[in-house]
Amino acid sequence: MISILYVLIGLVLLVVGGEFLVRSSVALSFRLKLSKMVIGLTVVSFATSAPELLVSIQAALDGLSDISLGNVVGSNIANIGLVLGITAIIGPLAIDRDFYKFNWPVMVLLSFALYALLYDGVLSQLEGIALFGSLLVYLFLLIRRARKFSDTMLEEVDDALQKTSNFKIFIWLAIGGCALYFGSELLVSGAENIALKLGVSEGVIAVTLIAIGTSVPELAASVIAALKQEKAISLGNLIGSNIFNIASVLGITSMIQPIAVKDETLMSVNIYWMLGFALILLPLAFIPKKMVLGRPKGLLIFVSYCIFIALVFLK
Repeated sequence: MISILYVLIGLVLLVVGGEFLVRSSVALSFRLKLSKMVIGLTVVSFATSAPELLVSIQAALDGLSDISLGNVVGSNIANIGLVLGITAIIGPLAIDRDFYKFNWPVMVLLSFALYALLYDGVLSQLEGIALFGSLLVYLFLLIRRARKFSDTMLEEVDDALQKTSNFKIFIWLAIGGCALYFGSELLVSGAENIALKLGVSEGVIAVTLIAIGTSVPELAASVIAALKQEKAISLGNLIGSNIFNIASVLGITSMIQPIAVKDETLMSVNIYWMLGFALILLPLAFIPKKMVLGRPKGLLIFVSYCIFIALVFLK
């Protein structure tokens, strides 16, 4: 009973955190004269990837590397299958050129790089440094591109946030960050207890319950952004989060403690689902209607995710 209560309180905190995060990130984009897509890819992504980072470091230090890897692979699948699917069902998402020219290729490249690095069964400290280094290069290029194309990226935004003071932005970010942190802690511990009572393995817990739990901030931030018509943040946030999960979460975690692949299904099944979800986004962006992720596509992605979850538990 207490586990269910933890999960519910965790969810509420994550939704509140998501709301404050979207608000502060839009206000911040005005301050920095950056496009909202970039803010979605940096500030929001970093904050919404914080639960994955905290969970993965804790798990690696405790010797539970199945949870570290399963959490990131599961989260990346959940970000596209669950979050993007639901966001597109709420309202069609417009896709901008930057998505397929820059952000999407980086996500796919990092996904395949992770597959190659894990092939020998361990993610070493040196490989962790390489992953984290790639994130810094990506952020540098991202901000440079944003400044170059800033004139062409005038999206619909809540103009009231233009007058937000620095102090208010800081407070909002702090509230959002704290709510996400404590929400994820409660959610993960509650979910773990429930799963242990059900008698399923750590790998299954990580790729389903913990992954969904740590993806709730992305879900909250994206759904709120979609309802407010902040479409650029929804898509940018998700692609950015997947990039952050691989490059920063696994990068930093393996720098602290090398991560060993213990769960065989991770490399034989789950990582292929992650690659599949990453690759399917490009054809979906162009077929049948160009540059729009409408409700039918959202439904297709979401149903695929439900099939993935069912298969994990059936195994």
